[in-house]
Amino acid sequence: MKKGKLDVMDELRPEYKRSDFGEIVRGKYADRIKDETNVVLLAPDIAKAFPNDEAVNNALRYLLEIAEASTRLTAHRHG
Repeated sequence: MKKGKLDVMDELRPEYKRSDFGEIVRGKYADRIKDETNVVLLAPDIAKAFPNDEAVNNALRYLLEIAEASTRLTAHRHG
């Protein structure tokens, strides 16, 4: 469904001119925001297995524990 155009008048005060504000660029900061956020999109099959952020975090913490334990065991054998 497309949004219809709003019938809104330009309501700038008379002392302002549109040219005082420079060029309007849509999405000017989108890349910066994307780079500075830690939002991760899950594939649909993974999202089904992990219904919320708590489930994802718990699974990743468990995976880190296993990886750290495995590294300690391997280092201990070779050390």
